[in-house]
Amino acid sequence: MTIIGKHVRMERIFNRNTGKTVIVPMDHGISVGPIDGVKDIKTAIQKVSEGGANAIVEHKGLVGEGHRKKGRDIGLIVHLSASTSLSPYPHSKTLVCTVEEALKLGADAVSIHVNLGDGNEKEMLNDFGKVCYEARTWGMPLLAMIYTRGEKIENEYDVKVVKHAARVGSEMGADIVKVSYTGSSDTFREVVEGSTIPVVIAGGEKMNSDRDILEMVKGSIDAGGAGVSIGRNVFQHKNPTRMVMAISAIVNDGNNVDDAIKILNNDAGEE
Repeated sequence: MTIIGKHVRMERIFNRNTGKTVIVPMDHGISVGPIDGVKDIKTAIQKVSEGGANAIVEHKGLVGEGHRKKGRDIGLIVHLSASTSLSPYPHSKTLVCTVEEALKLGADAVSIHVNLGDGNEKEMLNDFGKVCYEARTWGMPLLAMIYTRGEKIENEYDVKVVKHAARVGSEMGADIVKVSYTGSSDTFREVVEGSTIPVVIAGGEKMNSDRDILEMVKGSIDAGGAGVSIGRNVFQHKNPTRMVMAISAIVNDGNNVDDAIKILNNDAGEE
């Protein structure tokens, strides 16, 4: 029965027709505070939902704040781990929620953040293992956000470490893994080929160019990626709804970047 439940929930965070997903994480408040774009979480969720996002990621305390009794549905992923930029160890994540609690909140999936190479890597992997067990027990899809950040990491976008991160997600038992984009379709293909589960890309720091964002999305999809999990480059955009529409046009409709730019700039002003 838990397998059936997992399949039902996965359908709520993926496009059923394409098997791909556009996720917008909005869990930034714990890490960096009430930044622009997510100060009003209800409005933020409404905007990305109207654009066709498949799911959002948020912490347990905000679940319900953005609940809508009308409008387009959107999948809910509850984030289980956290740290703050105020800490002397900002990359060391700790569990702040459980799978069972997320279920009680109505989550369609849960997510966990692990930074490989950090001094507390072993604690984060230990938490990862526990969450995987709980998620499988409850039939809850698990998104693993895995980055390579630490003293031994010279370049967190190097394909060698990124494909290692993606493989960790597979080996640990996650259902989806989120990693950094390696900069090109050719190198990212190595990441996808080394994973046994769907791979989605992170959006990274806020970019200055809309085209750069969409080129990154297109490159990941061409490499066999399963979609995106992009936060600031969506919810801090001047028109989050149009940006989601443009990204979804690439991810779920197979459009090229020029077509996506046209969708983005329709009623959104110049790029």
